Amino acid sequence: MSKNLSRREFVKKSSLGLTAGAVLMSSTAKSYARILGSNDTINVAVIGIRGRGGGHIDSLARMKNVRMKYIVDVDENLFPEVLKEFESNFGYVPGTEWDMRNVYNDKDIDAVSIATPNHWHALASIWAAQAGKHVYVEKPSTHNVFEGRKMVEAARKYNVLMQVGFQNRSIQNTNRAMKYIHDGNLGKIYMARGLCFKPRADIGIYPDGPMKEGEKYRTNLESDSYETPYTEKYLSKVHYDMWLGPAPKRPFNRNRFHYNWHWHWDYGNGDTGNQGPHQFDVARWGLNKKEYPKKVSSFGGYYAYKSSQETPNVQTSIFEYEDGTILEFATRGLFTNPEGILLPDININSSGQISANSKAKPVTIGNIFLGTEGWLQIDSGGNWQTFFGRNNEPGPTSGDSDDSYDPMNLKGTGGGGHFGNFIEAIRSGKREDLTCDIEEGHISSALPLFANVAYRLGKELKINSETEKFVNDDEANKMLTRKYRDEFVVPEKV
Repeated sequence: MSKNLSRREFVKKSSLGLTAGAVLMSSTAKSYARILGSNDTINVAVIGIRGRGGGHIDSLARMKNVRMKYIVDVDENLFPEVLKEFESNFGYVPGTEWDMRNVYNDKDIDAVSIATPNHWHALASIWAAQAGKHVYVEKPSTHNVFEGRKMVEAARKYNVLMQVGFQNRSIQNTNRAMKYIHDGNLGKIYMARGLCFKPRADIGIYPDGPMKEGEKYRTNLESDSYETPYTEKYLSKVHYDMWLGPAPKRPFNRNRFHYNWHWHWDYGNGDTGNQGPHQFDVARWGLNKKEYPKKVSSFGGYYAYKSSQETPNVQTSIFEYEDGTILEFATRGLFTNPEGILLPDININSSGQISANSKAKPVTIGNIFLGTEGWLQIDSGGNWQTFFGRNNEPGPTSGDSDDSYDPMNLKGTGGGGHFGNFIEAIRSGKREDLTCDIEEGHISSALPLFANVAYRLGKELKINSETEKFVNDDEANKMLTRKYRDEFVVPEKV
């Protein structure tokens, strides 16, 4: 399918059976999204059921008046165990599909939740939007910057809601921290730092092709657990060409498959684009920036191990905004110290939140905001602490914040949390009810994607916020998209 194929041509060719990658839709796909009341059942499907997908299944299936109609995965070996657990927990069994397009053609499906590898996020979301389905998609929203803008366009054109999985947006304490910053309590924020200090082990090197019977494999060499061997018998139930999707055609390799795809550029974005997008989003949110920085540089490398991993395990990225504000991001996958200040008498309650009058701990996954009057450290669970003066005198904490501050109704009838917010927004039909609409999610996701281009080219790059491209750098701009396989093109015109 040509990148310039319009939707009208897309639907026409689909009906003629000429475009294998197309979702078969009528010309009224925009009307497929049902108007749903508070008591109507919302029928959902989860696309990608391993790893993070399990969280999607559990979160959605537990909600009132939400029914899991399908679970979808190209690895059909996963279905029996997932279905057994699902029936035990919820008392019914959803249908299974390996091809998401069959689910998108089901008019009873209202929404899909996408937990595929990164390289599938955009096309899976766009196909869903074209079929009139609301979308929840994992972070980063896309594998490259071009795809993110196409997702925004698809959501707007087909009038569907599209929520990106930046769960911090639905944590009340994090919302309160952002309000505290935006109210000027720290003075002018001159730097936001994102921290991704997540130990990662050696993943080894393995040959292409199926594993032999009895051969053992671990996703990393320090793990005590072994994967089910990816033998010829196992792979006979894996639709590998569909797994590759938009990515280049390559032979199967166990180290580019489940989970370890994160560390290979064709499918993932390294930890800067894996865990990192969460903290990039909080950093940008705290800075209250809607535009992109004017330039980015990024450096680091893959240290200590010799493996098939392509992405860095140590990376520092620095962005500068037009007003001089700095966003700094540090990814450290080896041994490192936390950052921030440890104060005594830490008291974290059963919900993982710091209780009133208690103190915060240093950050390994989180953010630090530096202002002209003070600074704030916040972890990935929304626990935060402020400090003031030359002696870093402790100030207000998350335990001191106003419990009534809940601008996005995160304690609402959807059950709270990010998935609850998504379901409630579907019922209201209002994009503004989403805590992380695709436009916000795209801008935050683009930051680590820009950083990775700068890292791979080894040079500082200037960013044009209007075009979402680099200034006068054709080499860098080529890396903001990719060459797609014919059946799996993310189109210029959605």
